[in-house]
Amino acid sequence: MGHGTPYNMYWAGLLQNLLVMLQIRQIMSGSIQFCVKEELEPGTLVGSLTNHFSPPFLLLTKEYLWMDEKTGNFYISEQKMDREYLCPGKTKTDECIILHTAVVGPSGELVQFSVTVEDINDNAPRFENSKIHLNISEDIPIGTSLILDDQAQDRDSGPNGQLMYKLKGSGGVFTLKVEEDGQIILLIVQTALDRESLDLYQMQLVATDCGEQPLSASVSIIVTVTDVNDNCPSFHPDSPHSATITGGSKKNTVVTQVVATDLDVGPNAAIVYSLSPKVSERAKKLLFLNSHSGHIRLMQDLERDSSEELVLKVLASGLHCPPAETQVTVSLLPKATQGLTIKIGFIAEHYNQTILLPESHPPTALAVLELEGDSSFKDSSLAIEGDVPFILSPQSGKYLLYTSKPLDYEMKSEYHISVVVQGSSSERSVIALPQQEIRVIVEDVNDNAPHFSQCHYQLEVQENNKPGLTLLQLSASDADSGLNGRVTYRLDKHVSAIFKVDSVTGQLSALVPLDREQNSTYKLIVFARDGGFPSLESQASVIIHVLDQNDNAPVFCTPHFIFFVPENAPPFALVGKIEMEDPDEGENGNLELQVVKNSAPFAVDSMQRMLQTTANLDHEMTNHHELFLVVSDNGHPVALTSTARVTVFVEDINDNEPKVILPSSNFSCLAVSPGTPVGTTVTKIYAVDEDSGFNSEITYSVVAPESAQHNNPFQVDSRSGNITLSQKLLHKDMGMHHLFIVVRDNGKPIPLYTTVWINLLVNESTDQCYLDKAPVWTGRSDLIQSTSKSPFCEVETVRTVQMIYFYLLLSMTVVTMVLFLTTVYLYLKHRKCPRKKMKGRAVENEIPLRIKDKYYSDE
Repeated sequence: MGHGTPYNMYWAGLLQNLLVMLQIRQIMSGSIQFCVKEELEPGTLVGSLTNHFSPPFLLLTKEYLWMDEKTGNFYISEQKMDREYLCPGKTKTDECIILHTAVVGPSGELVQFSVTVEDINDNAPRFENSKIHLNISEDIPIGTSLILDDQAQDRDSGPNGQLMYKLKGSGGVFTLKVEEDGQIILLIVQTALDRESLDLYQMQLVATDCGEQPLSASVSIIVTVTDVNDNCPSFHPDSPHSATITGGSKKNTVVTQVVATDLDVGPNAAIVYSLSPKVSERAKKLLFLNSHSGHIRLMQDLERDSSEELVLKVLASGLHCPPAETQVTVSLLPKATQGLTIKIGFIAEHYNQTILLPESHPPTALAVLELEGDSSFKDSSLAIEGDVPFILSPQSGKYLLYTSKPLDYEMKSEYHISVVVQGSSSERSVIALPQQEIRVIVEDVNDNAPHFSQCHYQLEVQENNKPGLTLLQLSASDADSGLNGRVTYRLDKHVSAIFKVDSVTGQLSALVPLDREQNSTYKLIVFARDGGFPSLESQASVIIHVLDQNDNAPVFCTPHFIFFVPENAPPFALVGKIEMEDPDEGENGNLELQVVKNSAPFAVDSMQRMLQTTANLDHEMTNHHELFLVVSDNGHPVALTSTARVTVFVEDINDNEPKVILPSSNFSCLAVSPGTPVGTTVTKIYAVDEDSGFNSEITYSVVAPESAQHNNPFQVDSRSGNITLSQKLLHKDMGMHHLFIVVRDNGKPIPLYTTVWINLLVNESTDQCYLDKAPVWTGRSDLIQSTSKSPFCEVETVRTVQMIYFYLLLSMTVVTMVLFLTTVYLYLKHRKCPRKKMKGRAVENEIPLRIKDKYYSDE
């Protein structure tokens, strides 16, 4: 136990130091931080571990990044980073940090580094609802604050997620106040409200973020002003102040009707009619006032022989209001036997002594009036009091009442025609003349089509809008009343289904995101129709201009361009055109092209989009070049890019003549024994050509004058360059043989060549031979330059030529003998056959031959 204590303490201390070093290393690696903006394109460089660790590198977390094992650079993978998706629980002030683990260094050390994903403005504000409805009383005090519960939400962080609010279309009636950094939005009443003047307000609450390219959203605020009892009843100016009734009228006959109005609605507009306590008992006993309708009727049959006037003070009372007062004087006239009466025969539609007449009718007959009574009033006539659009026309002792012009409900909806008798009796006694009031109610007809506030609308909308975005508030009014004035909206049936208009509110919205590249302008026709029968409608045009966003990256026509260029192309020669396009417009579609990481002798002209050389090319040094092109637009907030690979093949031209490797010089010499068998390869010419293809194919030929070719016992193989002994060496062949060899390529258009001397010494001794000087060609130069005059692969001897002549002569002799024997055979056969056949043949079938006598003249 005692002997092991120092040993254990040693290892414990060592382990402790190791743990401390690992902890320090971990702290150092944990302090490595990188920042990257979200939504970057795949392949974008994020950072590098090269400055912190040595290679190789291996990234273990590869979901959003990939790493170059040699350089330690790491890039965005195919899966883009979305900050709102990666850090959904983070608040707008928290950083979105993603930890990554990598294996680095030769020892395979495990390190961890962090990547902070920075926000971009890729989310527009969003309201939960499309409309905010508020009901406020018309007596609300100025300065009252109304809390709007529907605040907009923006998923971005920092300035991109900070919202500003503004109010549109309030007309100064309302203002906006934002408190606690947008957490509380107050709608403040700035002016006094009057429901009777305007009972509905529509405005837009717009939320805009604080990004460099701000995004916004809006919601409709609809404020309905509710009624309070702030108006008291008042008698209508057309309410009658006098009425006449003649004796003999029956119980419940309507004498007249008082009319009071209250501008309030609902219970606040309820009116109760009553007679003032000051009205006489006589009047109360004879006349009855309906508390709801205001009709004044007889309570009993009227039997009178004399005239009388009753004064009625009528009160119109409302809720919590002092009563309004009017005075009606009712004249009671004696029976017709003592005067005149006006008899009315209705022609037009009527109800309860009231004529009902639709508006806009041409002049129409309404009733026939007749004056009945004492004959002493024969000079009396009927007339209409006041300026009203009605005429009395005498017709055979009667009077025809008709309209003088078409009536307009929107101008006036009710008329009271006062018909009076003009004249006196024959005894010139003045009596009260009768008076009759005829009530005409003008009925509304659908004679007004809805009217848009403007006939043509133009607006601009950014493409890629949020679905359901309200684009425009349309408004049309109709002067008619009731259903005739109720307006609904619809789009023309030919309008694209991506747009919708609210049939009640007239809000025009886009149901899907708009794409300028598909359609930059939309022309819509919106109809406003009323509820009348038949209905009337009008239309307005809406032109929507879709504004461009940089939502399309440039695109090459192919991801891999392949070009061919001859190696003798001069600098700045055009190699090929780079086809690319960007469907965006303006700066978003303005493209810049460049070569990245380029060590090849090529450059691009961004304006002409042409690839061109920058230096001389050499196929023998590099037969092809690889480079990468990057095209980027000038869009905002982020320029979009695309890459393409380019391969340029350098085409070979015949710019290199063959080079002879063996023999090494024209001074080389080789001894050949006279006993060398025929067909033996004596030596070999080895040559190379740095060109390629046909330009590098080499042929060999011996060049010699005609006389010398037949005496040369050596021949060269045109393809392999092997020099072989073509015939047996004789005594005359002893000595030095100089073979002038042309080494030529097959290049086009002009082959290139070089020459070499092969020096062969036929000698019994095979010792090394030497030349004092190199041979010199003294023959014709055309034998060297022209391949047709240079014999390839064969050197003919005299004996060979003689054998060819012999075989040729023999062949001609054999052919001649065969032709002769064939002719003799045909001749003999022809002589015998005609004699046998002519015995059975008619004479007229014989074909005479002019040369027949010649054939048989010798017989």
